[in-house]
Amino acid sequence: MQDSFSPVKLSVVDESHLHIGHAGSNDDGESHFFIEIISPDFVGKTRVAAHRLINDALSGEFETGLHALRLKTGTP
Repeated sequence: MQDSFSPVKLSVVDESHLHIGHAGSNDDGESHFFIEIISPDFVGKTRVAAHRLINDALSGEFETGLHALRLKTGTP
């Protein structure tokens, strides 16, 4: 994330413990995250477009156990 978007602010919180027993959770955790990111790369983009950029950047993580993201995006 740091290299992909040059964020002004980046916060990543593992919220997997809040989803134990829900779809996509696993015993190892690291399946549900909250990411707050403020980046100039999102200027002129809709919230959906910014979220798609993040999902695309993390596509490899989705293939290896990441199940869900809760995102808060913004511009400086």
